[in-house]
Amino acid sequence: MLMKYLFLTRKPSMKWLIIALLPAFVFLSACSSRKAYIYNEGPVYGTYYHVVYESPDGTDFHEEIKAKFQEFDLSFSTFNPESVISKINNNQPVEADIWFTRCFEKAQEISDITQGAFDITVAPLVNAWGFGFREKEKVTAELIDSLLQLTGYKKVRLENGQVIKENPGTMLDMSAIAKGYTSDLIADFLKSKGCENYMVEIGGEVVAKGRNAKGLDWKIGISKPDETGLLTSEELQAIVKLPDHALATSGNYRNFYVEDGKKYAHTINPATGYPVQHSLLSATVLANDCMTADAFATAFMVMGLEKSGTGQ
Repeated sequence: MLMKYLFLTRKPSMKWLIIALLPAFVFLSACSSRKAYIYNEGPVYGTYYHVVYESPDGTDFHEEIKAKFQEFDLSFSTFNPESVISKINNNQPVEADIWFTRCFEKAQEISDITQGAFDITVAPLVNAWGFGFREKEKVTAELIDSLLQLTGYKKVRLENGQVIKENPGTMLDMSAIAKGYTSDLIADFLKSKGCENYMVEIGGEVVAKGRNAKGLDWKIGISKPDETGLLTSEELQAIVKLPDHALATSGNYRNFYVEDGKKYAHTINPATGYPVQHSLLSATVLANDCMTADAFATAFMVMGLEKSGTGQ
């Protein structure tokens, strides 16, 4: 099985399916009780990362971690004109590197499994609605119909290191999978340095291995979701143990806007071209790797409560 657990959350006014989760993670495990545990943090991908690890000889790997982030930025950042993905979107000649290739292949695999609910070609639609890397457009039915002609994961393929697009107007956006994949890559880096106990988190996408500084399983405290955005407390809905697994959450309770009295969430349905309107508020997935968890969490937000819960 690709996923170990799936948590789905309806809007607060509706009956809970399993348990409410959201990606405002509060890390409950102390990381300073032993000197060898090192804590690094900083900005990346428009969000923040937090990395905690037991260094075998006390070495702080932060500078190397930051260098890794710069390398990955050159693969996945749609805001960096020199990145692989930006050159693909601008129809410039570029060869996909090993990281882009792996992420692209996993994205296509999950697109197949979810029947297109997860789709990295949704970029033109995400941009049009104001949630992407270009300016928001005046959305009309005609515009959406035209953009749907550019989207569809089967309209792109990778051949000999080159992304082949059926239509030059097709653009890619890996933001719904790249944070999870980067968490995996940083975890792999720490493992290569001899670290046996670590936790990597990027924008709520988490990979954990071994034990925390107290010798216990890593624990993630998860706050209650608040659709109104007025929640001021950090009341916990659940505490999740995360031994040797990855966790990712996608939700519509924070990244949205209201226009003419109507709420528009950032999750776009690739089939319709419009923001999702169903009752599912958030989805959290536990898996063996964070790239898988990240992509499926987004797919479930598109699929909705019933289809996600039944695996259809």
